[in-house]
Amino acid sequence: MSFATARFLLLSLLVSLAAAGLFSLGIGGPFVLDDAHAIVDNTLIRLQTLDYDTLMYAASSFHDGSGLRPLSMLSFGFDYWRHGSLDAATFKATNLFIHALTTFFLAVFIRRLLMLAQWTPRPAAIAALLVALVWAIHPLQVSSVLYVVQRMQTLATLFLVPALWCYLRLRLAQIEGRPGWPFGVLGTACWGLALACKEDAILLPLYLLVLELTVLRFRAASVARSRGLRATYLAIVGAGALLFLFWALPTFWSSEAYGGRDFNSTERLLTQGRVLMMYLGQILVPLPSRMPFNYDELVVSRSLLQPATTLPSLLAIAGLLSWAWAWRRRRPVFSFGVLLFFAGHLLTSSIVPLELAFEHRNHLPLIGVLLALADLIEAGWQRWGSRPLLPASLLTSAMLLVAVAGGIRAHAWGDPIRFAKHNLENSPTSPRAWLALGGVYFDLAGRKEGRGNPYLDLAIATVEEGAAKTGSPSAYANIVIYKTIDGTVEQADWDRLLQRLEEAPMAPATKAILWTCFANVRAGIGLDKDQVLRVVATVTRRAGLSPLEHLKIAGLVYRDISQPEALPYMLLAARASPPGDSSIVAMKDELVKQGHADWAMAVERANAEGLAP
Repeated sequence: MSFATARFLLLSLLVSLAAAGLFSLGIGGPFVLDDAHAIVDNTLIRLQTLDYDTLMYAASSFHDGSGLRPLSMLSFGFDYWRHGSLDAATFKATNLFIHALTTFFLAVFIRRLLMLAQWTPRPAAIAALLVALVWAIHPLQVSSVLYVVQRMQTLATLFLVPALWCYLRLRLAQIEGRPGWPFGVLGTACWGLALACKEDAILLPLYLLVLELTVLRFRAASVARSRGLRATYLAIVGAGALLFLFWALPTFWSSEAYGGRDFNSTERLLTQGRVLMMYLGQILVPLPSRMPFNYDELVVSRSLLQPATTLPSLLAIAGLLSWAWAWRRRRPVFSFGVLLFFAGHLLTSSIVPLELAFEHRNHLPLIGVLLALADLIEAGWQRWGSRPLLPASLLTSAMLLVAVAGGIRAHAWGDPIRFAKHNLENSPTSPRAWLALGGVYFDLAGRKEGRGNPYLDLAIATVEEGAAKTGSPSAYANIVIYKTIDGTVEQADWDRLLQRLEEAPMAPATKAILWTCFANVRAGIGLDKDQVLRVVATVTRRAGLSPLEHLKIAGLVYRDISQPEALPYMLLAARASPPGDSSIVAMKDELVKQGHADWAMAVERANAEGLAP
């Protein structure tokens, strides 16, 4: 190892530690949002021992045992095991360690990339360190690192970056006519590990194709190998096109609104143009006030002109892609960066019915934007070479701005109240932001304390203000729950909730009010069961529930509220299910055991009749 390489690796390590140190300002923050389902409420990751069975249960615990993302889920289990409890700081410390490792490998990858793009060694090393540093401290990365469940994304990136480096080493060996298969094996192993963290790692072949189209250009020592590379990638593109046409399109395309969403496939694609431009704006102007974390108030694009920014956003994206393609030989690093950004969003900005926007989706694509900027700066530096003071001053100022912004945002994440208030300030009309702040106060109050608790008073006041400003049905539901605990709930509170349930679209959060009511009935906080039945009736009538959801409601009503009131929901489940459905048969048998043979007969008749008029 040369002295220059050793010095570079040492500086890369220092950059990694500095970035982790900056983001450690947020290590004291809480679990948030999806952390609850994947971690806090997931008993399978609570490892007490490290025997085979418990490890396998933890690894397969994502989405109720779907088996996806096993490595990420297993890492959560190890965090629980090493601390012995659900300590958010322990989980966040692991995320910071992953972030530091990724930063180190990223610097190594970028240095190799720039040297293959004919940068001289010293500028390549400096640029690699600076790009890795900015990537690591950018405020948009805060939510990827300190939002614990997004380890699924950051851990995938940790393995994708070395996979990209291995590919560069493999291709360098092929260009020079040397054996490079060990790098191919190692890169494939890294890809496999990335796929075990999150499914979007499947995009690695696309990232490699972008490398070939820009920096590498299918070069090899032999013409036969170069032709083989072109044929391989042509086959990959063809397979991807067939997969899209004959699987993705029939599976995900919908001219009607997706289940639980208020947009269809066309509207999602139109909206993603604005979302991608929003991401670019957040990257290029990295102010924490431009990063609300909650994007539930994002307006859906209903047409090319509604809202008016839809068409300009799509045209801007087309312009960027055209620019990158035109410059793929002149400035290959710039072209690679632009194309990498859009390639990284190919799945999440497609017809797959995901939420419209999440910051963590930029974790890897951010690399592309920074590489494109670095290449433009290098081009400008060559022009300003005799007068470097001005560009050097501007670059230093920009990096200081990114560091300060990253530190401010990380600090906001470091305390539950500070975090919730920060998000509400950035997004004052977001229902999620209001609910989150009210929830923080409620957690501090303790569920069973009555009147006179100052935190409970703050929770009630917060959700009442949020309900008035946003009209969120969930806020009205929390008013009822909090006031029930406080002993101050009134009929008017229930009436307002029922009115909003009649008026509001049945979004997933609105439908979830049903399950929240049942959970609080079971918790024994004293919810009025007659009023809960009114909520159940309204949501059931408007939400278009599945047979299993009807069955779940029937069981909950039977067990927790009133047995006679459960029969209508049993009949709904029976009518909506296929004749002879095993769940309906099991329910019928259980009713006979409970002494309700007449109910069992009614369920059997309803199942035979089905939904036919």
